[in-house]
Amino acid sequence: MDYEFFMKEAYKEAIKAYKLDEVPIGCVIVYNNNIIARAYNQRNTLKNSLKHAEIIAIDEACSVIKDWRLEDCTLFVTVEPCPMCAGAILQSRISKVVFATKNNKAGCCGSILNILNNNSFNHRVEVVEGILLEQCSILMKNFFKNIRKRAKKDD
Repeated sequence: MDYEFFMKEAYKEAIKAYKLDEVPIGCVIVYNNNIIARAYNQRNTLKNSLKHAEIIAIDEACSVIKDWRLEDCTLFVTVEPCPMCAGAILQSRISKVVFATKNNKAGCCGSILNILNNNSFNHRVEVVEGILLEQCSILMKNFFKNIRKRAKKDD
């Protein structure tokens, strides 16, 4: 599986979020080496705290597979999943998560917690990190730098 190719596709989704002034996180879900779902953060746009890229993509993938079990799927996301998304990944039985950059404030694939590999749960998820790390990190840094600049202007 070409991790870099699929992460570039997730990055394209993150750019869509960035252009909408959403936290620039993008996600694709791959099954049999084909993208079956793609999504980007839409919390502000849709005024709904559940509209993270991973949640939207999981919902779409379930529709495509016609099952809640995504056991043979790999989820690619530009930023380490938060607790809600890690929980959804675990519950959907996704077998592998590939992410670009860590999330030191909410990451649950190792930064703060490791929900996906907690032996207390009945399912574990293989995690690969660092694919397109620099590109995705820069996008996040630029997004938050722009927010701080706008906040300063408003003062």
